[in-house]
Amino acid sequence: MVTVSDTQVTWLTQEAYNRLKHELDELIENRPVIAQKINTSREEGDLKENGGYHAAREEQGQQEARIRHLQELLRGAKVGEAPSNDGVAEPGMVLTVRYEGDDDEEQFLLATREEGSEGELEVYSPESPLGRALLGAKEGETREYALPNGKTQKVTLTKAVPYSG
Repeated sequence: MVTVSDTQVTWLTQEAYNRLKHELDELIENRPVIAQKINTSREEGDLKENGGYHAAREEQGQQEARIRHLQELLRGAKVGEAPSNDGVAEPGMVLTVRYEGDDDEEQFLLATREEGSEGELEVYSPESPLGRALLGAKEGETREYALPNGKTQKVTLTKAVPYSG
């Protein structure tokens, strides 16, 4: 679904780009509906005690924020192919890891929340402490990252395969 992400460019597959573009188009088409709700609620009288009016205004604010976010994301997006299956941790890869002191493995998608929002997998950002620690790691490699409590955690990358959403 996603190939490479950094702070300026988001790489998306055609499917992910189309899904986000469709959501943006629907939100823009829905603008008059929200405006009508606000106008209808406004005509009901006293705005201080008008729950419908305030709810419609809140909905409009959230919708406009989502529109701006999607427009920004899609404006900087590059549509491309999934990462190569070379066993190296990079955005767009499903990573299987084992934490030091734990026999269980954990599997997650290394991507932004937008890029991985449709899947069943947990999504970790490449900007997260765990994501940053694993970026560029090869299968079998152990890395360390800082935990919120100030301690460090060792994690071993056991497998890295391209995400196929």
